[in-house]
Amino acid sequence: MGVQHDLRSSWRLALPVVSLTALIVVLPFFHYGIPSGHDFEFHMNSWIDVVDHWKQGVIYPHWNAMAHYGYGEARFIFYPPLSWALGGLLGLLLPWKLVPAAYIWTVLTLAGCSMFALSRRYLPGSAAIWAAAFYAANPYHLVIVYWRSAFAELLAAVWVPLLVFLVLDLDDRESRAIAPLGLILAVGWFTNLPSAVMMNYSLAVFALCIAAWRKSWMVLVYAGAASLLGAALAGSYLLPAFHEQSWVNIGQVLAPGVSPQENFLFAFTDDLDHNRFNLLVSIVAAFEILVAGGLLFVIRRSDQRKLWRLMLAWSSVMAVLMFKPTLPLWMHLPELRFVQFPWRWLLCLNVPVAIGFALAMRRWWLRALVSTAAVCVVLVGWHAVQAPWWDSADDIQEMLDNQHDGIGNEGIDEYVPAGVDPYEVDQQASLAKFVGEGTTNKAQISVLDWRAEFKSVTVRSDSSGAVVMRLFNYPLWHATVNGREVRTESTETTGQMSVPLDAGNSQIQIAFRMGSDRKLGISLSLVGIFVLLLLFAISKRLRLSPA
Repeated sequence: MGVQHDLRSSWRLALPVVSLTALIVVLPFFHYGIPSGHDFEFHMNSWIDVVDHWKQGVIYPHWNAMAHYGYGEARFIFYPPLSWALGGLLGLLLPWKLVPAAYIWTVLTLAGCSMFALSRRYLPGSAAIWAAAFYAANPYHLVIVYWRSAFAELLAAVWVPLLVFLVLDLDDRESRAIAPLGLILAVGWFTNLPSAVMMNYSLAVFALCIAAWRKSWMVLVYAGAASLLGAALAGSYLLPAFHEQSWVNIGQVLAPGVSPQENFLFAFTDDLDHNRFNLLVSIVAAFEILVAGGLLFVIRRSDQRKLWRLMLAWSSVMAVLMFKPTLPLWMHLPELRFVQFPWRWLLCLNVPVAIGFALAMRRWWLRALVSTAAVCVVLVGWHAVQAPWWDSADDIQEMLDNQHDGIGNEGIDEYVPAGVDPYEVDQQASLAKFVGEGTTNKAQISVLDWRAEFKSVTVRSDSSGAVVMRLFNYPLWHATVNGREVRTESTETTGQMSVPLDAGNSQIQIAFRMGSDRKLGISLSLVGIFVLLLLFAISKRLRLSPA
């Protein structure tokens, strides 16, 4: 009872400290405005579009309707759902101008709590709280908040300490660790693809270390089983995203400027803006690598030998991968290139830094000194290298108005149907335009319904022809004319949907349908859930059975 009371007391203190730390991170918003980092408009427009889907009765969106100025894109098929679902939920509850700050505060608080859950196993309450607060507001998180606006990646920071928490049980629980590890890896896939790749590679590093120390390769079997279980649980998302990647310009995800070779630490290109930001994040990375090395050296004789060895091996791999000599690994190891930015490994490096910070610094003033130094590194980058960009409440309102007035937004190239050039579209085009085959192109067109994933148009024409929609033609769009399914065509270059019509009165209905890959993916997830529950039941039975 005393241990449980102490644990509850620790949480009662840790939660307000972490929440206050997260609040301090977003306090500058009230003076400067809303940080508009690299991905800010992408996420903000996604959240607005998700809420519009929900209001139209579409629970799980697939098509981002207002991207590319109303022509749309298959964003929600390829981008994991947890971050846009959380942003959309906050958009339902709060004014949009408050949503970014609320999202960041929520995620940083959760990240701090997950770090507290990990560090509480090895540290006294006060040290664990320091580790949690430092992790929530570490320098790389500040770079994400103020310069990158990579909100899905920030959310993935919640799961990394929990992955380490479960990995540390792999040595003792063995097969019983498969289920919880598979579950946290699945959550990673549903959050952010690059982060999920890093989590799986991190699990591989941990498993190899444990297997080498124990001289038992069964640990690798358990880790591999957890990885497979995680992928199966996320099948409803992963399978369609994998199957349909040839339907879009997914290669743009590794376009110049966002490929690994241009984003190693202190790399330089012909793009001055890219160089400034890369210098900023490189300074932060160099600081964290040096701090991690110093802290791990100080605690090398700590009683937590197992934890120290794992953190040392993990940190070494991450630090090495941030430098250019490892380019062959980035190009040839499975899926590693889709992490894109080598410095993205800072998301994981933050965990050993926070743990080492609390283990090595026994006095509060030393912890305060290191925390202040961490903040100063970011502030120096702010003033000497590149200042953040800012939006106001009026800018947010303009984005909202553009969505709802039919103007739309620029969109993302990699989610556009394959072969389409989104920069050639007519931003002023009508929703539906008749192109006749006879001597006249005249027709009466009425748009009855133009929702995100359903369109209904009536046409009265004196000649046969086609109706060209302000809509990119994607294979999962299905069109009917007067109740009969028709095969659509795509216009050259712009890839707009063209629906063939006969002369007379026609009613066109276009609906976005679930593909067979999605159905198969859902089935795979259901199988994964069954296996997960079975493993939990077996684990519970083994735990309750006599030795």
